[in-house]
Amino acid sequence: MRASIKKIGIISKLSRPEPLEILGELLKWLRAFEVEAVLDKETADKLNTRGMARSEIPDHVDIIIVLGGDGTLLSVARLVRERDVPILGVNLGTLGFLTEISKDELKEAIEKLLKGEYTIEKRLMLKAKVIRDGKDISTHYVLNDVVINKGALARIIDLETFIDDRFVTLFKADGLIVSTPTGSTAYNLSAGGPVIYPTLECMVLTPICPHTLTNRPIVLPGNSRIEVRLKSENQDVFLTLDGQVGFNLMKDDRVIITKADFKTGLVIPPEKNYFEILRTKLSWGTTSQVATNI
Repeated sequence: MRASIKKIGIISKLSRPEPLEILGELLKWLRAFEVEAVLDKETADKLNTRGMARSEIPDHVDIIIVLGGDGTLLSVARLVRERDVPILGVNLGTLGFLTEISKDELKEAIEKLLKGEYTIEKRLMLKAKVIRDGKDISTHYVLNDVVINKGALARIIDLETFIDDRFVTLFKADGLIVSTPTGSTAYNLSAGGPVIYPTLECMVLTPICPHTLTNRPIVLPGNSRIEVRLKSENQDVFLTLDGQVGFNLMKDDRVIITKADFKTGLVIPPEKNYFEILRTKLSWGTTSQVATNI
């Protein structure tokens, strides 16, 4: 039996008006169920009530509701990390692969959540460590992807790549994506990588615009150790985490990517499934207007 939910954290994207419009009704619903809402401080200030720093919320709640888009949810996943607090995403953005619930479905989703009518999907996260001159200088965790890419005016970069200490190849490309199954429908998909079912234990290595056209994406076991060494000199090269956090790389920097010791738990309502998302978000099975007119 599921433990009852007594405290729900709410983290909002305040660059849009919808969260504040939704919160009045949402807080009323939660009070009716005798559930305490813990708002992030920025949102609480807008509502003239008490809030809590985002970094503190995961330690005080049973579950977190994200009002925003996939980007907001990704930032919350990195915030939660090993605390094992599940996340329910409410999509106020556009595409919304991770934030599956629309604002029109929110009340029904809350009722089912508080009745325990939901599942939690555990999603693999990656750990990316940067080593410079033999020292660990930066460590990051991601739910979607780790990307090494060049600046807009830089030339093709050289990325010496190893898997489990075995040399793979020297990629000459605009960059390299290491994606989780969750992130397979993000940058990886745009770069020609495969769609991976999100609960699988694997990673995808996808070159970005490779100079050698036979360099294709490869799916690797989830326990792989990927090492990428930057061999290009005097280039603008960046390590980008979930498309949100950036870090400048230098020649001979080593980026070590492995699976994290913890996973992100995403709350999935019973009526939702991954194939429905592919149909609605990627228009799978939809006949194009051009084909219809032939």
